[in-house]
Amino acid sequence: MRRTVPEGIRITKVGLWYVLLTVITAIAATNTGNNALYMVLALMFGTLILSGLASRENVRGLSIELDPPAEIFANRPFALPFTLRNRGRLLPRWFLLFSVSRSAQPLLVPHLPRRGRSAGAIEMMIGTRGRHGFPFAHLSSLFPFGFFRKGVRYQVGLEVLVFPEIFPASTARLSGVYQQGAEASRRAGWGHDLHALRAFRHGDDPRSIHWKQTARTGRLVFMEREAEKSRRLAILFDNAVGELADPAAKVRFERLVSEAATAALDHLARGYEVELVTRDRALGFAGGPRQRLAILELLALVDALPLPAPGWGQPRGEPLASTDPRAPQLRVHLEPERVAV
Repeated sequence: MRRTVPEGIRITKVGLWYVLLTVITAIAATNTGNNALYMVLALMFGTLILSGLASRENVRGLSIELDPPAEIFANRPFALPFTLRNRGRLLPRWFLLFSVSRSAQPLLVPHLPRRGRSAGAIEMMIGTRGRHGFPFAHLSSLFPFGFFRKGVRYQVGLEVLVFPEIFPASTARLSGVYQQGAEASRRAGWGHDLHALRAFRHGDDPRSIHWKQTARTGRLVFMEREAEKSRRLAILFDNAVGELADPAAKVRFERLVSEAATAALDHLARGYEVELVTRDRALGFAGGPRQRLAILELLALVDALPLPAPGWGQPRGEPLASTDPRAPQLRVHLEPERVAV
């Protein structure tokens, strides 16, 4: 069982009214000397003490297991599954509030049987990409009367990798890339789709003869296929932009990361092979789920690097290059912010 850390007690609205009523009763009993009021005051004090002891016991003897999802994207809600176990042998637990961040809305667990467990999922959202740690899970108790919230922290040591925010492909500024995409070129070639039927000529491949049309017309009919352009995309992300001291520059840099991730995921989903090249890392052309995960991990951790030394004829250093010069390219770099004159 992992060690718990107390988080103190916070009074609720119901508890505040109860304390005020207790003070009023104490003043009335002192001024009047009425024994019945003293008995009521003693009962009210006893209820407060009982509430404190019960709430402290209610958050002890628990264990928490977290099962984060495989993919978490910035600014996108996700569900974090958890399992809450009661290791106590005698008493169940009631009215527990569970969260992994004190700023998030806690989830109410109304009942946890003795030696039992409760499974659920808490809704979360993380605003920035990169690695995020949640060292503690927060539990508080409203049991038995809801006067106070007794809170403790359980060590969970959760660390998640948050991928960049993904935009709708139609809103990302990628129109030039789609025009270069590898769709049918509407000319004869070695593709898969039918381009046209024509008479067989000397030198044509006999394997492309359309035998049904040949039998129907009595002449050899040849099938021309549509040529296809390369179904590849090279994303060249220039992250050598220097120190991003300006908050506006940081926002623009993060948007470029998201646009690169949007382009990569969109083209991978359409069957493309995608290459990603930055100043410090490169992922060669590949497709499928592994390439998707590798690109997302790289973009989740990409940082702004110092500006490269100027090269001959290149004020910002040598430009990034793809391993396939014939493949369509998407160049992503931070443009200087325009200043109105």
